[in-house]
Amino acid sequence: MIKVLVVDDSAFMRLMIKDLLEKDPGIKVVDTAKNGIDAVEKAEKLRPDVIVMDVQMPEMDGLSALKMICEKKLGKVLMVSSLTREGADVTLKALDLGAFDFVAKPGGSVLSDIKKFAEEMTAKVKAGVNAANLGEGKVKLPNSYPCSNDEAKAVVIGVSTGGPRALMKVLPFLPHNINAAVFLVQHMPPSFTSSLAKRLDERCELKVVEAEDGMEVKPGTCYVGKGGYNMLVGGDRRRKKIVLTDVPKHRFMPSVEVTMDSVLALYRENTIGVLMTGMGDDGAEAMVRIRKAGGRTIAESRETAVIYGMPRAAVEKGGAEFVLPNYEIAAKIIELVGVREAYGAN
Repeated sequence: MIKVLVVDDSAFMRLMIKDLLEKDPGIKVVDTAKNGIDAVEKAEKLRPDVIVMDVQMPEMDGLSALKMICEKKLGKVLMVSSLTREGADVTLKALDLGAFDFVAKPGGSVLSDIKKFAEEMTAKVKAGVNAANLGEGKVKLPNSYPCSNDEAKAVVIGVSTGGPRALMKVLPFLPHNINAAVFLVQHMPPSFTSSLAKRLDERCELKVVEAEDGMEVKPGTCYVGKGGYNMLVGGDRRRKKIVLTDVPKHRFMPSVEVTMDSVLALYRENTIGVLMTGMGDDGAEAMVRIRKAGGRTIAESRETAVIYGMPRAAVEKGGAEFVLPNYEIAAKIIELVGVREAYGAN
C-alpha cells in the first residue's frame, strides 16, 4: 500500500485529490495538510511514501516546504501546479529543488479534464515510490573536442519525469559550436515548454529556443518541442526547418517517437538518439530504427534515471548502443558529433 500525504490550502482540492487517488486500491491517503508548516510536521510524523503538494499556499509555500522535506528526506514530492506561466516558472524551481515531478491542475470542471488529471496523478504517485534519489555525479567531458567539417548532425533528446534536473547534467556542457542541431522533447504541457526553454538558455552555451513552425534549423541551437504539438523537421539536407503539427495524435505531445522518426527520415545515419529518465516507453522503438539506419544511440542508465522507464525500454528492445549515467552523456554526444572548426560555420 502506497501511503500519500495531500497538501493544499483549498479544502475542496484536498478532498478531491484524496477521493481521486483512493479510487486506486493500492493507494491510501494517510492525512491531508493545509499549508507547508502543516505538511512538514505531518510528514515527519507519518513518513508517507509520496507527498502530493500544491505550489502556492499561505504561511509556508510549497517551495519552502519542499526544501525542508528534501533536506530531511521525509518522502518523495509530487508538485501540483497551475497551468500558467507563473505556475510553470515556480514548478521548474521545485523540480530543481528536488520534487521528482509535477501534475497540472485541471483547467475546469470538465469531466474529461478531471479524469485525465486523476490518471496522470495516480500513475506518477505509483512511479514516485520507486523514483531514484539522484547522486551528484560530476560531469565528465573529453580532454579535447574532435573537430569536424562533416555535414551537421542531429541530436534528439527524449525525456519525461525527472527531465529538467537530468538535462542540467547534459545541455549546459555542450559547446556552442557543436556540429549538430539539438532537438529536445520533454513531456510538458503547452504553458511550460517556453519557461523550460528560457531557463535552459540562461544556463547553456548553446542557444536554446522553444520551437516555432517554420523556424530554420541550425547547428549549435537546441529546439525545445512546444507543448501540445509534435515537432517535426522538414526541408532537405541543405536547408531544414521546424514543422509543428497536432497530428499524429499521441498520448504525449510533443512525442519523442514522432520527433525521432522525423529527424531520422532527413538526417539518416547522422542522427543521434538520446533517451533519458521518464515513465513509459516513448521513443524506444524509434531508437531501434535509428540504430538500424546507422545512427548512434544513448540511453541513460538506471544509476541516475529518476524513473528508469523510457531508457530501460530502449535497452530491452536493443535500441541503446551506449548506456551511460547522465553525467557522461554530454561527453559521448561531443565524441559522436564533434565541433565546427569555425564558430558559425555550417
